[in-house]
Amino acid sequence: MSTGPLRLEQYETVLYNSNLNPHGIPESVKKALLNSVDSINKYPDVYYGTLKNAVSEYVHSPLDTIITGNGSSDLLRLFAALISPKKSMVLVPSSTEYEKVLTAYGSEVTYYNLDEEKEFQLDLIDFLASLDSSIDMLVIGNPNNPTSKKIKRDDIETIAEVCDSLGIFLLIDEMYIEFIDNYEDFTAVPLIEKFKNMAILRSVSKFFAVPGIRFAYGVMNNPDLMSIIDATTTRNISVLSAIAAIEMFKDENYIQESRSTIHTERSLVYLAMSTCKTIKLYQPEANFMLCKLLKEDLTASAVADYCNLRGIVIRKCDNIRGLGNKYIRFCFMNPKQNDLMVNTILEIV
Repeated sequence: MSTGPLRLEQYETVLYNSNLNPHGIPESVKKALLNSVDSINKYPDVYYGTLKNAVSEYVHSPLDTIITGNGSSDLLRLFAALISPKKSMVLVPSSTEYEKVLTAYGSEVTYYNLDEEKEFQLDLIDFLASLDSSIDMLVIGNPNNPTSKKIKRDDIETIAEVCDSLGIFLLIDEMYIEFIDNYEDFTAVPLIEKFKNMAILRSVSKFFAVPGIRFAYGVMNNPDLMSIIDATTTRNISVLSAIAAIEMFKDENYIQESRSTIHTERSLVYLAMSTCKTIKLYQPEANFMLCKLLKEDLTASAVADYCNLRGIVIRKCDNIRGLGNKYIRFCFMNPKQNDLMVNTILEIV
């Protein structure tokens, strides 16, 4: 029986497909968890006030606008259940999770195709023309995964205004927003004061490199929906998740070092690969980059298999609607790891 090529043992496996912060788990979080093991004999209610305050201060939004959830998928399911959209819209390409959750809750999912010839940047005028009152819910990732493209706050505001007039609930997924340069100028959080038919989702999984914590949060200014959420999501955050989140939001050194690292490595990786004529780069704005393979006989699977021999696990995008077997995506890690990844990809493309 053929087992396929073996991974070269001298290379450590690095998950460039996970989009996690290369700084890893904050030391402040490790210390807090080690010191809090005895807390698991308590119900988590005692921590919720402090947790919501920490989120409120971190996102600069009033305490009564904060929602907490057991991971981003949990919050997606929460809003799918809350809104119960008969018809919804997602942008493609985008996270496969949106379609999966919406479909599971019985929604007919329609698609707005981002134009590759426009570098997958949202064409606002064309997009707005695609919206109508038959749509109950619109989900937008900002920045988009997998294209790593951001949308300006002014454009989000225009979209929110149109959604408001058409009765469409707008869900903005900002999972990767903190990796954007000057992200405070792009987050939609300040807009919730104006729009009640809108919510912003965030997760700690990627920026703080703690997917196992299973903590996400949202911001929304709709008292009626908030009362339903409060009544149906009691004790949905574990004690240890709450303690970890409280600490990470206060860790300014980790936050600033992470943003600096991503800014530098994003620029260096893009520059290093930009001279290659057989791969097309879509200029990244988050902590990952999408690329298109231009050689006719080269597929994403072949590149992924080649990289895997050196412990480099990248994302092949053949199962992402709107892309295909010519697209790969990878995140930015530490400098040495990025050098190995870039050199390895350039060897085969």
